[in-house]
Amino acid sequence: MTTKTDTAAPPSDMPADRPFATGPVLGVAAVAAVVLVLSATRYGYFGDELYFLAAGRRLSFGYADQGPVLPLLAALADTVAPGSLVALRLPAIVVTVVAVVVSALIAREFGGGRPAQVLTAVGYATSPFLLMQAKNLSTNAIDSALWVLITWLIVRWVRTRRDGLLLAAAVVTAIDMQVKWLIPFFWIALAIGSLSFGPRDLVRRPLLWVGGVIVLSVSIPSLLWQAAHGWPQLGLGAVVREEQQYTGGQAMFVPLAVLIAGALGAVLLCYGVWALLRYETLRPYRFLGVSTVLLLVVFLVSGGRVYYLAGMYGMVFAAGSVALVGAVQRTGSRRRRRILLGSGAALAALSLVLIAGSTPWQNPGDIAPPANDTEAAMNIGLFGEFGWPELAAAAVAAHRSLTPAEQAHSAVLAESYWQAGALDQLARAELPEVHSPSRGFGYFGAPADSATTMVCVGGDEDRMRAQFAILEPIGHVDTRLGFLGNTLDVTLWKCAQPRRPWSQVWPEWMHL
Repeated sequence: MTTKTDTAAPPSDMPADRPFATGPVLGVAAVAAVVLVLSATRYGYFGDELYFLAAGRRLSFGYADQGPVLPLLAALADTVAPGSLVALRLPAIVVTVVAVVVSALIAREFGGGRPAQVLTAVGYATSPFLLMQAKNLSTNAIDSALWVLITWLIVRWVRTRRDGLLLAAAVVTAIDMQVKWLIPFFWIALAIGSLSFGPRDLVRRPLLWVGGVIVLSVSIPSLLWQAAHGWPQLGLGAVVREEQQYTGGQAMFVPLAVLIAGALGAVLLCYGVWALLRYETLRPYRFLGVSTVLLLVVFLVSGGRVYYLAGMYGMVFAAGSVALVGAVQRTGSRRRRRILLGSGAALAALSLVLIAGSTPWQNPGDIAPPANDTEAAMNIGLFGEFGWPELAAAAVAAHRSLTPAEQAHSAVLAESYWQAGALDQLARAELPEVHSPSRGFGYFGAPADSATTMVCVGGDEDRMRAQFAILEPIGHVDTRLGFLGNTLDVTLWKCAQPRRPWSQVWPEWMHL
């Protein structure tokens, strides 16, 4: 005997289509777009963006720490508008603004009217993290937006049972697999949730499995690259777990996951999870609430970053908005209704204040430098945009201090992939080839064995003395604003007469 949620036809108690609040929602999205475009031009390149640009000049089917989409986008931006921060960041801005609109569409699919749709859009657009992550080109900005689109397609399928939506979700998943490898966790949690609470028919739809074949086929080149290089992307898990000590580790995971949603978003997030699990009108979508909880547990236990769950926020915000607006509309007391509406407006205002505080309107001279590693890590999006021109100028000066004979057989060796990306982008015409054993940059290749004199930017002094017969400081960088270990208190060295050829040393030096 089949249950209502197992049938191929839409459940009879599903809400009918509601008109879309086009004007208000697009208005919210437009304001978000303006804020992001203005923010994108305030400071400089973020460290990861410099790496994406370097990777874009070395296009490949696979990279150690990501898929090929962001390097390709960076290469296109730098070809169309070289040096333009807006062009580089435009893809992240566009998909985030689209996610604002799509989150409101999810509220509509849940049966929410204009108030719920607008509340969802405002919640998404006033989340300091969800919005401001798009002021830089980042894997998470693209990944989060694609998750919002996928969840909308799944929610719409539940209501309409149009299997083409599942195929479309698979196509978006195939694209997302070329950005980041988090989306398989979503589908596993979704399968567990639907098999446990329905609709069980979801995992039996033929077009869903056709879509799975598409995802696998598109991912084959990247998987082959990973296999050929020892699966470095899987090795990054241990690195990520170690990095989480700077944000409080597992003890702070849940509180930070709520806080990054913003003032209004935190309420919508918590109430949305409850509504998906308990709200009668949202019963057909209970599996999405279960999936959200499962993902939270997986990322918490595995030591993932707190924002790994952010792709679910648009859908959960929508559920919370529908439930909250329904509660307001059902109350018979005008006074209580005014209190609820006033509280919502206050939270929205507080969210806007948080957005203003996270938006880079300050002059660099008014920004206090980070006091320690923890503060720098918590504000990495800010401090990671400073110091790169100074680093590039110091590296050029250090290289020019070499004799012509030394310059003829030289290369640059940077301690971090951020430093290497900065030199590759900002001083490429004035420096020899730039290398770094750090993270994905190490897979771009070792210095030539003929490179006998290196300009080493930072690095472990003991390890360098073991490799080079000559080690002399020839420069120093210590910018007022910047990121520790990259532009703050960095020594530049002349490293000459390597004791072993780079083809032998490089595999030992490479690290994630």
